[in-house]
Amino acid sequence: MIFHNNTGWIALFFFALHAPGFAQKNPVGIPADSRQALLVTSKSWDSSAGELIRMEKLPSGKWKPVGEPIPVMIGRNGMAWGRGLHKNPNGILAKKEGDGKAPAGVFTLGTAFGYAPLAPPNCQLPWRQTTQQDFFVDDKNSPDYNKWVRLAGGVSEAEKRWASFEKMRLENHLYELGIVVNHNMNPVVPGAGSAIFLHIWRTPETPTAGCTAMARENLLLLLNWLKADTKPVLIQAPEGALKIRY
Repeated sequence: MIFHNNTGWIALFFFALHAPGFAQKNPVGIPADSRQALLVTSKSWDSSAGELIRMEKLPSGKWKPVGEPIPVMIGRNGMAWGRGLHKNPNGILAKKEGDGKAPAGVFTLGTAFGYAPLAPPNCQLPWRQTTQQDFFVDDKNSPDYNKWVRLAGGVSEAEKRWASFEKMRLENHLYELGIVVNHNMNPVVPGAGSAIFLHIWRTPETPTAGCTAMARENLLLLLNWLKADTKPVLIQAPEGALKIRY
């Protein structure tokens, strides 16, 4: 939840990020030069529905909400603390591979992707077209774990190489547009969760395996709004886990 003052301007202070039963000082370091953020909140750790609010940083250092809240669906089992710019709360509620939870925390955004050869006209993020040869690896025993790999041999080669992987070119619409979330990437910890994206939802009621999903028109809105030079971040947690004041 975001609290507004009478003018609609807010400042975000992430100095009390905590999980149930845990508290620490200064666990989050949002880069000082980040000027855009996507703030995703849910009602509880177990909730699979939430909302996303676009935020922009003003020259004064305050953050301003942009537009209306966007409905999103997250992990079928809610959220757990992921690996990003925040400090992990000592393993409490830590995300694990295959747990059906979206990662909570603060994360940079990576490559935008989709089925089309070219990015949407106003997209200013790096763009990568997905093909039948593109896979995101979730085999925690592979050195390719949590990496996007292109194999000339396609699925047949992927099945020989990995026990588990995510196809980046699906037979449905889910990955028609997407953005890679830089979760568990620096460094990669085997088994701590992989292949986290912002992507199109299956339906407005269908949760994900751990990604954050929304209507196509809303994801296109994000792609047309986000700018790589603002160093945008995704901030994601249940209400109350991020203490926000103005």
